[in-house]
Amino acid sequence: MTDRLLSEYRSRLRLKHLTLLCGAVRGSYYRRLKRPADMARGRTRDYRSIIAWLHRICAHETGYGYRRVTLHLQRLGYNINHKCVLRLMRQEKLLWRPRPRFKTATTDSRHALKVYPNMLKSLVVRMLNQVWVSDITYIHCGHDRLCYLAVVLDAYSRRCVGWALRGYLDTRLTLEAIQRALRSRVPPVVHHSDRGRQYASEEYIEVLKAHRVRISMSRAGSPYDNALAESFFKTLKTEEVSLQQYASIKEARQSISNYIENRYNRHRLHSSLGYVDPATYETALPQHRIRTLSLRQTVSP
Repeated sequence: MTDRLLSEYRSRLRLKHLTLLCGAVRGSYYRRLKRPADMARGRTRDYRSIIAWLHRICAHETGYGYRRVTLHLQRLGYNINHKCVLRLMRQEKLLWRPRPRFKTATTDSRHALKVYPNMLKSLVVRMLNQVWVSDITYIHCGHDRLCYLAVVLDAYSRRCVGWALRGYLDTRLTLEAIQRALRSRVPPVVHHSDRGRQYASEEYIEVLKAHRVRISMSRAGSPYDNALAESFFKTLKTEEVSLQQYASIKEARQSISNYIENRYNRHRLHSSLGYVDPATYETALPQHRIRTLSLRQTVSP
C-alpha cells in the first residue's frame, strides 16, 4: 500500500512531505529504487537459508546470543549484520533466557585464618599462566541434593585449567581442583580467589607456597573482584547446568567434564578473545606471551 501511494503521488508532493504522510522513511524509498525486483526475491530465499542455519546454530550452541550467532553466519559466508540476526532470532523465538534459581552461599569468610590483599587491582594480565583465578559454585543433582564445583581459570586465555566436583563443600574440593591444574600447566605467578575458608586453609596455602605462587584474595562481599570466575559460572549454568537434570553426582561430573573439556575450552567463542575459543587462542599466541619462570621477578611482592 505504501509503495503504491508513493509512486502515485510522487509527482505531486515533495518526497519529504509524502513519506511523512505515509509513515515511511526517505532512505528506504531510495534503496527500493536502486534494488532490482529479482534481488528482493533472492533476499527472501537467503532469509530462509539463514533461518535454517539459525535453528541449527542455536540447537548446537545453546545459550549463544545474537552477536555470536552473527559471527557464525558470517563465517559461513552470509553478508548479514547483528541487527538483522537479532530481528530474525526474535521472530523465531530463539532468544532463550534461563529461569533464575535460588542462590546458595559458597563463601564462608568468617574465620580466623590469614587473608591476603587483592593483587589484581594493580596488575595487568599480559600472558598465559600469569594469573589463575579460582572459585566455587553449587549445582543441583538428584533428589534436591547440592554438589559443589571448584574451578581454576587462566585469566589471560579464559581456559579452565583445573576443576573438581564433590558432594561436600570442604578443602578437599579446592585442593583437587588446584592439583589438577598444577599437573597440567606451569604454576602461575599469582593465584586469586575469594577469602573463603576453603582457600584460606593451611593445606591450600601450603600447596601454593610450595610452588612459589603469590596469593591474592578478593575483598569481603565483593563479587566484582573475581568477575572472571563469576562470568564462567554464569556461562556454565546457562549453557549446561540449566538444560540438564542430573540424577546423581556421577552423572553431573561426566556431563560437566564433557562441557568444560570439549565445548568450553575447545569450541565456545569468547568475545574477549576476539571470538575464538581458549584452546585456539592459546595455540595462536607467540612465545613471548607464554610465561616463563623469569616472569616471577617482574611482579612485585
